[in-house]
Amino acid sequence: MFLLILGTGKTCWGISFLVTPPDDDGLELLTSLCSLRHWSWLWIVCGLATLTSAFLKVGRDKLGFLAALVPPIVWATAYTVAVITGDYSRGGFVAVWYLTSHVGVIMWAATVPEYSVPPAPRPQRGKAA
Repeated sequence: MFLLILGTGKTCWGISFLVTPPDDDGLELLTSLCSLRHWSWLWIVCGLATLTSAFLKVGRDKLGFLAALVPPIVWATAYTVAVITGDYSRGGFVAVWYLTSHVGVIMWAATVPEYSVPPAPRPQRGKAA
């Protein structure tokens, strides 16, 4: 369920960059390579990979967690560079936000052991309800 929610969110976030690209404050590292409309595809592709992985068995969904990590790490890196170069002083806070609320949460969720999730109840055969 976590990957389904996360993948849907990342995909929608990427589509928002396609439809109405925001200001590129702090993202000059990225926009020096291509436009935010192009970068939106990173969110969309990784979001779809994350979403698709939600339908795989636990333990086979590692690609979804890895895909979910890529966009926020790229954005955090861009904001960190913007702070270091003096282009966007607020970027340090945004980078920490991406690293904690995105990367940290994804890494935590990826470590939740399979056995901690209770198995789905199975109907009893041959017993009257």
